[in-house]
Amino acid sequence: MDSLYDSILSLCNRSGIRPGRLCDELGLSRGLITDLKMGRKKSLSAETAQKIAGYFGVSVGYLLGQEELRPSADVLDQVDVAFYGDFKELDEGQKEAVRDMVRLMRERQASKQRD
Repeated sequence: MDSLYDSILSLCNRSGIRPGRLCDELGLSRGLITDLKMGRKKSLSAETAQKIAGYFGVSVGYLLGQEELRPSADVLDQVDVAFYGDFKELDEGQKEAVRDMVRLMRERQASKQRD
């Protein structure tokens, strides 16, 4: 990535969200993204970088362009990212139930494709 902004924008695009929504859900100033985009800011605090990386399920090193994206061992982690705003409010039992539903839906889809 050319810049931190490009890295964040790429992650947003891949997840189908706008940078403003990312800021809203993480409690960050929308001005932060604007400052990164305009080049007025070139770095993030460690806490902010960790929040953004955690939101997308990537490492801070990837976010900062220091390492390659490693494929997730459990694709279901994407559920955590896709539903971050609502999903984070659930307790662990409820989160596991959502993951189970996703597994079932994927199994049904794969079964239909085989038929």
